[in-house]
Amino acid sequence: MDIAKELSMELGLTLNHTNNIISLLDEGCTIPFIARYRKELTGSCDDQTLRAFDDRLKYLRNLNKRKEEVANLITEQGNMTEEIEKALSDAVTLTEVEDIYRPFKPKRKTRASIAIAKGLQELANKIVAQKPFDLMAECAKYINPEKEVNTAEEALQGAKDIIAEMISDNANLRKALREALVEKGFIQCKFDETKETAPTYEMYKNYNSEIKTLPSHRILAINRGEKEEVLKVSLTLNDEIAHGLVEDSIIIKNSPFEDLLKEVCLDSYDRLIFPSIEREVRSDLTDKANEQAIKMFEVNLKPLLMQPPLKGKVILGLDPAYRTGCKIAVIDSNGKVLDTAVVYPTPPQNKIEEATAKLTQLIMRHDVDVISIGNGTATKESEIFVANLIKTCPRKVTYAVVNEAGASVYSASKLGAAEFPSFDVALRSAVSIARRLQDPLAELIKIDVKSIGVGQYQHDMPQNRLTEVLDGVVEDCVNTVGVDVNTASPSLLSFVAGLNSGVAKNIEKYREANGAFATREELRNVPKLGDKAYEQCAGFLRINGGKNVLDNTGVHPESYETAYKLLKYFKLDIKDVKGDNLQLLPKMLEKEGADKVAKSIGVGTPTLIDIANELAKPGRDVRDDLPKPVLKSALLGIENLKVGMVMTGVVRNVIDFGVFVDISVHQDGLVHISEISKDYIKHPSEVLKVGDVVKVKVIGIDLNKKRISLTIKGAVDDEITEGL
Repeated sequence: MDIAKELSMELGLTLNHTNNIISLLDEGCTIPFIARYRKELTGSCDDQTLRAFDDRLKYLRNLNKRKEEVANLITEQGNMTEEIEKALSDAVTLTEVEDIYRPFKPKRKTRASIAIAKGLQELANKIVAQKPFDLMAECAKYINPEKEVNTAEEALQGAKDIIAEMISDNANLRKALREALVEKGFIQCKFDETKETAPTYEMYKNYNSEIKTLPSHRILAINRGEKEEVLKVSLTLNDEIAHGLVEDSIIIKNSPFEDLLKEVCLDSYDRLIFPSIEREVRSDLTDKANEQAIKMFEVNLKPLLMQPPLKGKVILGLDPAYRTGCKIAVIDSNGKVLDTAVVYPTPPQNKIEEATAKLTQLIMRHDVDVISIGNGTATKESEIFVANLIKTCPRKVTYAVVNEAGASVYSASKLGAAEFPSFDVALRSAVSIARRLQDPLAELIKIDVKSIGVGQYQHDMPQNRLTEVLDGVVEDCVNTVGVDVNTASPSLLSFVAGLNSGVAKNIEKYREANGAFATREELRNVPKLGDKAYEQCAGFLRINGGKNVLDNTGVHPESYETAYKLLKYFKLDIKDVKGDNLQLLPKMLEKEGADKVAKSIGVGTPTLIDIANELAKPGRDVRDDLPKPVLKSALLGIENLKVGMVMTGVVRNVIDFGVFVDISVHQDGLVHISEISKDYIKHPSEVLKVGDVVKVKVIGIDLNKKRISLTIKGAVDDEITEGL
């Protein structure tokens, strides 16, 4: 297989760009670096396309490697033919390659291998040839007590066992059956009501669904039900379809042995083929469902990490709890902890007055602007308490509920202990909850991304693959935003392109020993930060207030000369690169003609446009252009809702069958996929992402189950006034 041609075709890239990307990856370039600083070589591929490219490249290389291994193994056996060679060449999946190898693969002891050892292969071949002969007389010739073939009937049975395995090893048949099962088969579930978790899987009690229409989240739910022994799951394929395919693979029309071979086909299918095909299809369904679930983690995680920071605010973090009380941490605008406390406004203590006095005192003492509440245990009671507190507080304060998933993981980690050795675990959580509102990206990267809780079935996923994909999302986000090399934690630095945790710690040690970095070039002095690492990381590391203003932009040091030439072209000076002085530079470039200027300077147009944008806003945070966090000052209860109310909400999670929206009620409401858009959409992520602010209308309330059903498409033209 020509991998470059295949990738070009699959991803819609030119062959030249494809070969360039392969070369860059093989040279050890990181995806953020390639996406940002090698646009001319890649056709301006974004990081998502490059990650898909990298995944596919690895798969195709593994496929080619396995093809070579199988070809060598079959050749060593002396069994290679032009037909097998062509089949291997045409194979496009690893499964197809394994099907081709199946007849030649050393097998454990089987009924067929025992029969072959008894010398019955020739008899089996003669039956398969299907030319007329006296069957039982021929079988009698193979009677051999020394080989434990005592009768003609035993010889015939051995031959049938060999033929059954021959049928099972037919690669084309297995492929056809696999495709038929996926396209025309069904999945069925049997239910065990005696299991403790049975109510969770009630909808699968008498479940029977076409395999091809089964959504990914159902596959994962069924798998979990099976693992918990509530469900017994089986795949089925119409016998007429299945048996027809098997019989057509071996029986010659009007064969004298048609009935015999039909019997062998049935045995081969029931005993050897279907159990194997069923496992393969179940495994393939699970793999695809896992990839879809991982994709949803990816889709949800990026906007969560890219939420705009709440800059210049003093924040009070509140970690809700019942018996042990709510832990409080106040942080300044730079994330430094100013104060801590414990209050008991929730059951069983219900010390509301005391807690109100204590928090009011903290708010006034430190000029708190915002209260950040974790969304875990006792959140409802804590949110009600805070909403009431705000009404009586002398200072204007707002609040937000933040996702605290993983806060406890961070608090109990070595990193949490190193940051706050004198704090107990709960107080560290309160600090994390405050910082998550202040700078979501900087705080969330301290946590194992699998624990952030923006998807489904994360514990059922293949953990290595999940980690690989989510770490890629974090890496893309960190490098898109850029990192202040003089203030960033080692955790944040370790996600910068070209760096790892060891080098990140060395950067911190260098800062401590030598003071703040004055230039990017100084990074070369950091131990183990070599030339390649410098090339990859330099453009993503910012130096605020350094010797060269370009060091506080996304302009890579390799392009500084180009930046100077661009400024000179428009009769500007490097001193002009500050604040909004050059905010019109991109428009000036556009008016002059970017291609013309690029040719004059001797640089690619995409790179020149990027440089102009960076010079226009040095030190800018791309997150500042995104919608700001929604802060609240009041709270509704589910009992306050009425069907028909129109409200403003924030998307908190996107899943296969809809989105969950925060409407300032303790419970998030569900907008089913059918209620998202008036136009047909295949998936909610086509139109919505985490953090989007949307208008919704309440269409259903279940007080007992604490469920709220919402519609977006029904709220668009609604005349009802928002609110109570």
